[in-house]
Amino acid sequence: MNEPVHMVDEELIRSCLSGDRNAQKVLFDKYTRRMMGICMRYAPSREEAEDMLQEGWIKVFRNLHSFRFEGSAEGWIKRIMVNTCLETLRKNKKMANQVELDDVYESVYTEINSADFMSAKELLKLIHKLPSGYRTVFNLFAIEGYSHKEIAAMLSITENTSKSQYSRARMHLQRMLLLENA
Repeated sequence: MNEPVHMVDEELIRSCLSGDRNAQKVLFDKYTRRMMGICMRYAPSREEAEDMLQEGWIKVFRNLHSFRFEGSAEGWIKRIMVNTCLETLRKNKKMANQVELDDVYESVYTEINSADFMSAKELLKLIHKLPSGYRTVFNLFAIEGYSHKEIAAMLSITENTSKSQYSRARMHLQRMLLLENA
């Protein structure tokens, strides 16, 4: 069940809807840092992440009237940001590394303990080195928590392609981790 909107967020959103510019700034300031982190995970550069963030906020404020006060404001804003990132990647045709596979080889992975000792910033740098298609599916599955079925629908790919991209992203990350610690 969705968690109810926090009372402060509800008041803030209602103020935004009534045209209160100060409330809009407070909402923006409250969530921008976290939303930038999301955009950074999908964008190949900081500049492109900033563009995605700006476009996402435009969509948030244009569509604020459709927020139903049923779930968290942060979750609703996050979904808009993720969708904006995906739209941008599709528009820029940066998903070129996708390969259709009928059967996905599910290999058993060896967990690499060195990832436990990496900072979030170091891990983000490694994720940024992934090809765009791998990075997008990895973010959606491993970080955002979407299922392969949901990812397939979002990206207009097959479920097997989503699984394949995730599998390849993990193998690629593992190789990079091994090289980092060699």
